[in-house]
Amino acid sequence: MKLEIITPEKHIFDGEADLVQLPGTDGLFEILKNHAPMIAALGKGKVKIGNDNNFKFIEINGGIVEVLNNRILVLAE
Repeated sequence: MKLEIITPEKHIFDGEADLVQLPGTDGLFEILKNHAPMIAALGKGKVKIGNDNNFKFIEINGGIVEVLNNRILVLAE
């Protein structure tokens, strides 16, 4: 899946991911390949990005996520 994480100041991440875990306003949720289209609000926490059993974590203070056609766009604060 294509993942972009953008803040008002810069692009934080732009690349491929097998798994993305996000801090929703009601708790954590994961996005895997072929996830249904969605838009959700994000809370403060860590975005977990998984590729081939390697994980990267990025701290955000909230935002919005859009998932569509195996493309994830995170507009983060």
